[in-house]
Amino acid sequence: MSEATVDVADLRSSGSGGSADRADDAPLRADIRLLGRVLGEVIGEQAGPDVLDLVESTRVEAFGVRRSEVDRAELAQRLAGLDGRSANHVIRAFSHFSLLANLAEDIHHERRRRHHRRAGSPPQRGSLAATFAELDRADVPAGTVSRELAGALVCPVVTAHPTEVRRKTVFQVQRQVTELIRQRDRAGGDEVDEAWSAQLWRSVLTLWQTALLRLSRLRLTDEIDEALRYYELSLFDVVPAINAELRRAVEQRWPGAGVLRRPMLLPGSWIGGDRDGNPFVTAEALRRATTRQAETALGRHLAELAELRNELSMSDRLVAPTPELYALAEASGDDSPFRADEPYRRALTGMAARLSATLAGVLGEPAPEPLPPYRDPDDLLADLDVVDASLRSHGAGALADDRLRRLREAVEVFGFHLCGLDLRQNSSVHEEVVAELLAWAGVCEDYTSLDEAARVELLAGELTRRRPLVRPDAELSEGTRKELDVLVAAAGQVALLGPRTVPNYVISMCESVSDVLEVAVLLKEVGLLDPAAPDGPACPVGISPLFETIGDLQAAGRTLGAMLDQPLYRSLVAGRGDAQEVMLGYSDSNKDGGYLAANWALYRAELELVEVARREGVRLRLFHGRGGTVGRGGGPSYEAIRAQPPGAVAGALRITEQGEVIAAKYADPDLARRNLEALVAATLESTLLDVEGLGDGAEEAYAVLDDLAARAQGAYRELVHETPGFVEWFRAATPIGELAELNIGSRPPSRKAGNSIADLRAIPWVFSWSQTRIMLPGWYGTGSALESWVGGSQERLETLRELHRRWPFFRTVLSNMGMVLAKTDLGLAARYAELVPDEELRARVFDRIREEHERTCRMTLAITGDDDLLADNPSLARSIRNRFPYLEPLHHLQVEMLRRRRSGESGADPDDLTSRNIQLTINGIATALRNSG
Repeated sequence: MSEATVDVADLRSSGSGGSADRADDAPLRADIRLLGRVLGEVIGEQAGPDVLDLVESTRVEAFGVRRSEVDRAELAQRLAGLDGRSANHVIRAFSHFSLLANLAEDIHHERRRRHHRRAGSPPQRGSLAATFAELDRADVPAGTVSRELAGALVCPVVTAHPTEVRRKTVFQVQRQVTELIRQRDRAGGDEVDEAWSAQLWRSVLTLWQTALLRLSRLRLTDEIDEALRYYELSLFDVVPAINAELRRAVEQRWPGAGVLRRPMLLPGSWIGGDRDGNPFVTAEALRRATTRQAETALGRHLAELAELRNELSMSDRLVAPTPELYALAEASGDDSPFRADEPYRRALTGMAARLSATLAGVLGEPAPEPLPPYRDPDDLLADLDVVDASLRSHGAGALADDRLRRLREAVEVFGFHLCGLDLRQNSSVHEEVVAELLAWAGVCEDYTSLDEAARVELLAGELTRRRPLVRPDAELSEGTRKELDVLVAAAGQVALLGPRTVPNYVISMCESVSDVLEVAVLLKEVGLLDPAAPDGPACPVGISPLFETIGDLQAAGRTLGAMLDQPLYRSLVAGRGDAQEVMLGYSDSNKDGGYLAANWALYRAELELVEVARREGVRLRLFHGRGGTVGRGGGPSYEAIRAQPPGAVAGALRITEQGEVIAAKYADPDLARRNLEALVAATLESTLLDVEGLGDGAEEAYAVLDDLAARAQGAYRELVHETPGFVEWFRAATPIGELAELNIGSRPPSRKAGNSIADLRAIPWVFSWSQTRIMLPGWYGTGSALESWVGGSQERLETLRELHRRWPFFRTVLSNMGMVLAKTDLGLAARYAELVPDEELRARVFDRIREEHERTCRMTLAITGDDDLLADNPSLARSIRNRFPYLEPLHHLQVEMLRRRRSGESGADPDDLTSRNIQLTINGIATALRNSG
């Protein structure tokens, strides 16, 4: 190792300070130095010393900018002079620096958690242990638990919304490096041998020589398979374990409550069922998704049965199994003389044969065994119960409590279907399809011309009859046929795999009762809804209206009330145990009205929905469509759930998990355990405790937020929707056009062709603002609202300070906004603004953004009483110090590459290196920010 390399390594620790210099963060800084040194060595060997010198000098200057020792303009000018190939080396180097710094942070979080566990620290807030301790202190009555946790459910739903920029290959190399650092920690820290060092070097070399960009856009089949890998990585082990712990804790505290008979924590998915704006979700895609899910679940159960067969070697010469166990052994057909005295192994051989036959049926293959397939998961569970009871009968309860118990929990959770796959489509599509079906059947020639009352009357009449509207050979438009084919496929998979396979149908942009009844008619058309079932209308698929825009959220209570007032639909809800799910959209409401207005519209909508549900006697379950960023409903899930209004959780919630958030939460068992516990813990606390904290002052607080939200929405809409030229400014100052070229998902970036903000999907909208470090959807308009409402009054400022102290909702809104403001960098944003060719427009829009940012920071700190936006989040403050200097060169080079491409300077580039560099910077910035969309 040369002295030059050592100097590079030492320099790479610069830029940290303050709390990051504490002794407990020393291992993190050491990891960053180590990984930076190895990456530097690899760059020097692979690209040459000149490239290493360029990268290192750039890094030193980037940290100098962060310490105000180097002028940002000088660094930008130097980077702007690089040729495409040199820029490519710098972009790749800093993308890898960021990725490795993220990895070091994650490892350090693990390290700190282990330290606190060993030190006997109190349970971490958000853990089940901490929650049950709090419930113990509150002495919650058994009757309350029994009432509130009836039908308890926590369901994280994985979606294919594309913001994960990392390739699976890169992710795998990261895991190799992570495991190597863990090995070193287990071995005692700094002492490593040459073999370990060589392996780390090889892993970083692999990373450097692996392309960060995909050659082609992800297909839907790829997204299906990508999501399934998280089951092997963590979910197969963690989800059943949490359910088992929950059941034990509840039974121990409230033995007579009679709840949690079924698992509370269940996974869900949208990948292969979400058709809203995604033309690739077809009948074949839905069949593939549900079949691959079932194959994954059944494959796991078969592997566990094989392990059990190896472990349960008990001989009936030594123990006395039950008659029921012997019956299973005899039915297996296993007549091997080597297992003549091993009834457990023979029984498990038969069970595996039956499960293999089940799998063959799912795959459409001939059954490989003569034994009949299992009818459903309960059939398999019955046999597992026989094995369990027999083991306990001869003193082998310890064996029953090990792998067998885990398998039983897994079968209860994952069944034969693995996870529920929701259907989703836009209400306008349902309207078109139903109109065509009614016209073809001669029922109504022009359904779309009917008013709402006439539509409801017509649809309700159709829902009283079993007859379908069209024959299978009906001549229908391509769009209608495609929609019906998807529903036919869903009905077939429900028949094959059980009712949990497709549990819900979500209606995007739901605005009326007819929007809901149209879906009911379509479900009836394919046999999923039976209007003449013996006990009343029956359907295994729940219909969930999705309220997304500010206006739809404000009308949500009225819409739900009208739905439940419709007699036929109310009887359908009664057939589902008087339970109704409503989905709330965070992304479009934010794009529509800004951060504060959207969050308050959601809170108000929940209050009204809770009241309507209580009045109608139904159990309400809310489904939160949250994204990764604060601008799309992101932020810590535990705090977000606790910040819900009273009655809005009620023992059950579903929540979307999407993009890069999925890997961040579920790529590792420890991460998955912590994040899933937080969801469950917050659900229990919000259900069984008074967490709002407003008491008799609730209405007064609500009135304050009504006023603030209206002011914030006005300020936001004045900029985004009413400023002439704003759309042109946005498209010029951000990489929104270039983002569409990044191969990160199957879904198109816009719902339809158009140049308006309304046509743009919320994900690329937020993603683009993140790339420029303006982060506008996460804060704009709030500062104006707060400043104008306070109006210089110390009394009003104190009112807001008191709300911040007492009210989790308001505290969470400001905390999440503080995180976004801390990540905002208007110095960098100004460089993006230079891409706007019209100087007057450039200054007019950016000046307003700058002024609002200053106003929002000032008012936030005035209310919280802090002198730092991240005073309540020291972990993120440390993370920003460690990671954000690596972002500096990526931003400058992205601006320069965008300028070259748009000006035509890169037109003669035979390798299109400029375009590739733009995509690499998008990738690198998204990786470093961690939650871009």
